[in-house]
Amino acid sequence: MAVIRDERHKKDLILRLRRIEGQLRGIQAMIEQGADCDQVTQQLSASRRALDKAFFNVLACAIQVPPQPGAKAETEERVKHAAELLAKFG
Repeated sequence: MAVIRDERHKKDLILRLRRIEGQLRGIQAMIEQGADCDQVTQQLSASRRALDKAFFNVLACAIQVPPQPGAKAETEERVKHAAELLAKFG
């Protein structure tokens, strides 16, 4: 199983998730203040796209781990696992 080891990648992902968290808090405030449904749906859509991008960045982590020399089966297993994740969550 792959783990996010690259510190820069981790930091970028955490920052992205914190921005999304802020977006979601903003949407909550919009709803509480009686914002127009069109504005709320626009912000929800933007948040969903941002989460999708974070999802695909994490999924890429599962694929991009450098394989050991001659480990064709390992590479095939990682690709299969990524396909299963996409089918289940994507």
